[in-house]
Amino acid sequence: MNLVLLGPPGAGKGTQAALLSQRLGTPHVASGNLFREAMEKGTEWGKKAQSYMEGGALVPDQVTNAMIEERLKEPDCAKGVILDGFPRTIEQARALEGILAERGKKIERVLLIRVSEDTLIERLSGRRTCRRCQANYHLLFNPPQKEGVCDRCGGDLYQRFDDKEETVRRRVRVYTEETAPLIDYYRHQGLLTEIDGEQGIEGVRRRILSALSLSP
Repeated sequence: MNLVLLGPPGAGKGTQAALLSQRLGTPHVASGNLFREAMEKGTEWGKKAQSYMEGGALVPDQVTNAMIEERLKEPDCAKGVILDGFPRTIEQARALEGILAERGKKIERVLLIRVSEDTLIERLSGRRTCRRCQANYHLLFNPPQKEGVCDRCGGDLYQRFDDKEETVRRRVRVYTEETAPLIDYYRHQGLLTEIDGEQGIEGVRRRILSALSLSP
């Protein structure tokens, strides 16, 4: 089964994709992780992506598409893949269709996890990270035993710049503007299923499995 997960930052795409990967036995391919791994390994496409990112520019579709194509050629993707963070544009979606068509495959379903802006801000702005060991906490859902101090190593906890409320609002706005055409594109193809992401992790997981006609 080839699936695409869409949703704004903080919607829980990565968590749900990982759970779905375990359930289906298919790899979870997150574009952000793909970039980092390619750059760490020093691959040809990784070096090209790094040159754009270090220059403060967006990585061109040509490079992103090539990295995705390279990943989908690996043996573990033969029976399906769960894509997270790709595609982001209609152009990338069409490129993905071509990549899969060459292998006689197609996208079976696109799952859009819907979450309100207020919920996203609560989820993201409450996150804290340890400066020393990078452990993650949340002021509401996973607070440290002592305020501002890491349970694991005693390091200071801080709020990342991209988790500050004003930055979160901007990230959500950019996501909405960027992906609105893509959502309509998949809706018109009859591939889109919307999932209520306001529930807890287990609630969202059950809704996703139900949408895919899978048992919990």
